[in-house]
Amino acid sequence: MAATPEVLWAQRSSATDAAKNYIYLTISVPDVQASKLKLDLKPTSLSFSGHSDSLKRDYQLELDFYAEIDPTESKINPTGKNIEMVLRKKELKEEFWPRLLKDAKKVHFLKTDFDKWVDEDEQDEAPEEDLAGNMGGMGGMPGMGDMSSMMGGGAGGDFGGIDFSKLGGGAGGDAEGEEEDDDDDEDMPELEEDEEAGKASSKIEEVN
Repeated sequence: MAATPEVLWAQRSSATDAAKNYIYLTISVPDVQASKLKLDLKPTSLSFSGHSDSLKRDYQLELDFYAEIDPTESKINPTGKNIEMVLRKKELKEEFWPRLLKDAKKVHFLKTDFDKWVDEDEQDEAPEEDLAGNMGGMGGMPGMGDMSSMMGGGAGGDFGGIDFSKLGGGAGGDAEGEEEDDDDDEDMPELEEDEEAGKASSKIEEVN
């Protein structure tokens, strides 16, 4: 009996630019040869069946989309690990789809692709060139570069301008270290004096 593969999804939306209005869809089935794969993409549905050589299992999937896509403008990229797709949404709309599937019922095999997901109100912050590059490469992480710079900027904003060596704890530690060094230096002459006293005592005993 055919198993249902895990499906990951994320999306972008735009009311003016069709190239930024799409669904990321990944069918997680490894080692599916092209000769053992069937994929039928229609405006309102997707049908997939395939056989994994490494797992020695047959897989089958049927999806009915929440809204229409444009199959002619969509991309499919079978890899050795999975099948990656970028599905172009047919309707230009600023709002995200509320869900991937037509039916609101939750299904166990469908999960959010957090590597590619961004919130609806944050997607415009991702540089356009990054989005374009990831569309071509299929499998990049739009917004991650921007997120990294934001995180770096946040750290700089929190800690910038603060000299940790001048903080109370750091200064105290340095002062203690200096005092300990001074104590060590002061002890050295005392040890030398003790040694000289010991030698003098030995000479007196020899004379006696």
